[in-house]
Amino acid sequence: MTGIGADQGEREVVVPKGGRVRISWAAASDTGRRRTANEDSWIAKPPVFAVADGMGGHDAGDLASAAVVEQLLDAAREDYASAAGVERALKAATDDIAAVSGRSELGVGTTVTGAALVLQDGEPFFAVFNIGDSRVYAYEGGRLRQVTVDHSVVQELVDSGALTPEQAEHHPDSNVITRAIGFAATPLPDYWMLPAAPGLRLLICSDGLTKEVNEARLRMHLAAGLKPVDTAGALIDAALAAGGRDNITAIVVDVH
Repeated sequence: MTGIGADQGEREVVVPKGGRVRISWAAASDTGRRRTANEDSWIAKPPVFAVADGMGGHDAGDLASAAVVEQLLDAAREDYASAAGVERALKAATDDIAAVSGRSELGVGTTVTGAALVLQDGEPFFAVFNIGDSRVYAYEGGRLRQVTVDHSVVQELVDSGALTPEQAEHHPDSNVITRAIGFAATPLPDYWMLPAAPGLRLLICSDGLTKEVNEARLRMHLAAGLKPVDTAGALIDAALAAGGRDNITAIVVDVH
């Protein structure tokens, strides 16, 4: 497991059109109860927050996820990031993963999901990006919604109406993803733009959290109003209590 930035902190930046935006955050990760190594990695360095979930076995998965967050550090050099900077980082990570994949017959790769603070028409937004089945949720005004859409076989079945979202969570192919970084493929992230408005709370997490903790419980923890560090810790504890079958990583970001 590689963590870049601070596992908790606060930062304020100037908005070009006037005023300031202040964000606070916390990141937490755990190997879980059934894995011997943590292949998740994270970056929490404003303006970039992201989680990567590596695939490819003990060392290779960790190296793949680490390659992504290390390259995303280049997109976090200024007060605001850009979608173009995120894409350059993901493409560079693809090359790094190819270099560490060695002779792996199954290939090496990673998911990545995150949110980068950017400017749009002079106003602050979060550019949410995703490749794979890690997720970003937004909690605002008492409502929780999943921002990202999984790149997975079961998500395609849900989209076609063949499965309900509840059935998808327990489908035998629930771990089969259709997009990743690595495997000699060009990274193809999806994007969503969210206004960085006061009261917005983001949850960025690997599927080790969402496969153990359902949306009702996610909402309960995010709605409790605890500080990001306490909220992230409570989410990890909830996933461990539910079985902790995979590595678990969560970043909570608040806009003030």
